Amino acid sequence: MNPDFEYLIALKAIPNIGDVLARRFVEYFGSAKSIFDLSLKELKLVPGISDKNAQLIVNHRKNALELAAKEMEFIAEKNFSCYSCFDDDYPARLKHCVDAPLFVFYKGSVKPESKFMVAVVGTRKASIYGRKMTEKLIEGLQMQGITVVSGLAYGIDTYAHQAAVDYGIPTIGVLGHGFRFLYPEENVKLATKMLENGGLITEFVSTEKPEKAHFPVRNRIIAGMVDAVVVVEAQSKGGALITAEVANSYSRDVFAFPGRVEDQKSRGCNWLIRTNRASLIESAEHLMYAMNWSSSIDTAYKQVRMEMLADENAKAVYDYLFEHESAQIDEICNALNLSINTAAMVLLSLEFNGVVAALPGKIYHLKNV
Repeated sequence: MNPDFEYLIALKAIPNIGDVLARRFVEYFGSAKSIFDLSLKELKLVPGISDKNAQLIVNHRKNALELAAKEMEFIAEKNFSCYSCFDDDYPARLKHCVDAPLFVFYKGSVKPESKFMVAVVGTRKASIYGRKMTEKLIEGLQMQGITVVSGLAYGIDTYAHQAAVDYGIPTIGVLGHGFRFLYPEENVKLATKMLENGGLITEFVSTEKPEKAHFPVRNRIIAGMVDAVVVVEAQSKGGALITAEVANSYSRDVFAFPGRVEDQKSRGCNWLIRTNRASLIESAEHLMYAMNWSSSIDTAYKQVRMEMLADENAKAVYDYLFEHESAQIDEICNALNLSINTAAMVLLSLEFNGVVAALPGKIYHLKNV
């Protein structure tokens, strides 16, 4: 952890000192700690610090340092990761955003960054169509090196994270609060599952509650962490459109699923497409083609096929799933005349190598590698 991290937390806790200004101060002084060692007179002489902000630093630094000390105790107790925007481990895509968070807190089983990063967002009041398109999109994104990012909110966010969990795709939830809370309560079980092959990230200290004003702010992290943002279903106003607008300002690729003209829940998507703020897509294949990810899939597919040919049973199981897409283990045993132990070993090996995903009900699904 950055040895200056406690002072970064304290600096951010001072009123009027946001991420951009705090970063300038640290770059000027060389450390956050230096700011807390200066007198009011010395602070007023620093370029970029107004008399008002100098006074705020002096007035609030004691309380800010106390808050930071308690936060460091919580971090040590819970043992999650902390990255400042000056650290190498800070998500690289996010680091280059002009208003990137001064620091983020992260807990999970994978790194908060991968070769391919895509955000999937949309309305909290999703329709059956929205859920279907989200699940279809995630199913089609089963490729090595991809991570799905969303906001762990109701609706499209929930469906995106859940589908990623079901298909064994790493997924990261961006929170609008600190780690002492988890919102919404209905997604606690899902969030726990996400930690097994993904993670949770936030810029808010642990005592920050899930207040309404936090969620539009956290959307810039969703947009900044990824290569592309996909809006599945969105009304004419809402967080999904904010995320899309921020993504455009960061020069990220934005895509949207179209909807019926009179459908209120698709008005946001249709508007994004109509105003050239998003490209129209209808499937994961469209997204991957537009992002030039298809070549990566083709290469992985050929490699997997060659490896499967080396083992007769693995090749037979792979070919069967390729034809049927998914099947229960009993069906595979009967169709290929394999013992349950042999089939289980083969499927375990294929799952370990990221070729198949194990679904509830002992169903195995071939990934689009």
